[in-house]
Amino acid sequence: MSDPLILIPARLAATRLPNKPLADINGQPMIVHVWRRAMEAGIGPVAVATDSAEIARAVEAAGGVAVMTRADHQSGSDRIKEAADALDPEGRHDVIVNLQGDFPTIDPAAIAISIEPLADPAVAIATLAAEIIDEDEKTAPSVVKLIGTMLSPGRMRALYFTRATAPTGEGPLYHHVGVYAYRRRALERFVSLPPSPLELREKLEQLRALEDGMRIDVRLIGHVPRGVDTPADLERARAVL
Repeated sequence: MSDPLILIPARLAATRLPNKPLADINGQPMIVHVWRRAMEAGIGPVAVATDSAEIARAVEAAGGVAVMTRADHQSGSDRIKEAADALDPEGRHDVIVNLQGDFPTIDPAAIAISIEPLADPAVAIATLAAEIIDEDEKTAPSVVKLIGTMLSPGRMRALYFTRATAPTGEGPLYHHVGVYAYRRRALERFVSLPPSPLELREKLEQLRALEDGMRIDVRLIGHVPRGVDTPADLERARAVL
């Protein structure tokens, strides 16, 4: 885990917020803010993987690196695999971090600690989660819940991810945060697999890895970075930044 590469997949396909990556937030496109947060994490080089020349120009105008990828990818994981191969055909970067392009307010420290579980050679993929505080989020299908076993303070092993309210009984619930740190070979295996039955049922891509037997460990963080999906989310991000 010596040389991570952060890749940010971005495209102009959002329906609730058209042209989302280019939405203005205090004078800069949203994708540029996400790129800056990734750079501030300080764990390795950063590039935006996109099929849009407009997004690429915006990133490059800010001093960033953009990689043009195919337009027919079904997921961000497929897109970052193509970008990783283009940027690093020799495979020097042994960890690939997939950072969503709609997290302009994410704490750079959260990105940095996302790779920590990969210090354990048994872990294939690392990700983030935070305890759910808002009661409404506990029952919201839009909030993906992590079910896992605690390994140490701040560290869990993922057993399942679901949109349902789970697990039942007394105790905390955890909100999964969609930042993934893949071992290079785990990413290659993941994108080679067909969508799995539980992935299709829950509409959660990470279940493909669990169904294949890949181990996913989770670093807990103190807050949930809010993605931007709607005009209201965009206004909130503008206020925060």
